[in-house]
Amino acid sequence: MGTKIFVFAGAAALSMLATSALADDMTGMITRIDRLNGTISIQQTQKGTVGASAGSAGALQEYKAKDAAMLDAVHAGDSVTYSATETNGTGTLTKLQKQKP
Repeated sequence: MGTKIFVFAGAAALSMLATSALADDMTGMITRIDRLNGTISIQQTQKGTVGASAGSAGALQEYKAKDAAMLDAVHAGDSVTYSATETNGTGTLTKLQKQKP
């Protein structure tokens, strides 16, 4: 019984950490836009972490746009700042802003 509670508490904590990490503003480069399905793929730019050079490529994620109009202002290759949430394993963009060169 004690092990089950410990495992459940650990899983809940990891879930909260993953959700809060997605809520923060992130930066990345758009690699693909599918306007028909309302999805966008973004290569996340890693922030200065130990063992990684600043600006190196991070994880490639596909998101569903909260509003299809978000996708009209950007193109593949654009650097962007964005926020996303995750529900049932599906990431949804809540904010998408093109970075100035």
